[in-house]
Amino acid sequence: MTKGLVRYQQCGCFHFLTFSCYRRQPLLTRDGAYDLFERELEAVRRRYEFVVAGYVLMPEHVHLLVGEPRRSLLSVALQVLKQRTSRKLKPSGEAQFWQRRYYDFNVHNEEKRVEKLRYMHRNPVHRGLVEKPEEWPWSSFQHYATGKIGSIEIESEWTARRREEETGQQCRVPPFARKEAKDGAPTVYD
Repeated sequence: MTKGLVRYQQCGCFHFLTFSCYRRQPLLTRDGAYDLFERELEAVRRRYEFVVAGYVLMPEHVHLLVGEPRRSLLSVALQVLKQRTSRKLKPSGEAQFWQRRYYDFNVHNEEKRVEKLRYMHRNPVHRGLVEKPEEWPWSSFQHYATGKIGSIEIESEWTARRREEETGQQCRVPPFARKEAKDGAPTVYD
């Protein structure tokens, strides 16, 4: 572990996580890699019982906006996610699939949460991969913009409404799940 690095986990806030492929190579562009990563993220999300508020998969890195797991530590859930995907995506003979470290930014308020969601959703546009966020299929943008159910459960107002319809009971809309703006990121309310 890097000397002096401190991670603040189990503090009841969201975490904006970033981790990269080995040597920042575009390893996620390999055939089926994006879809496999999404399936594994959903499996790990269910196993460790944490909320995914947003994500984007880029050719050489991943951004996640997640809550803290009910089971175990966030660092353990992330380690399992990286191990599971690495085992399935790393060709034999290659040193590793993921960089060992990850970046963790604690998101303590609604404004930062919206900022991180917008950053994630606009990342493919800034990189020149697509012209509009809705053109990049490997992110939570479509969910926020349309309520579309993807392979990863995104915690939002759409999700809360769907639960109400399924159970017939009013579900508490999480404080971070508010009416969305045109770009798919929730608007900030006082």
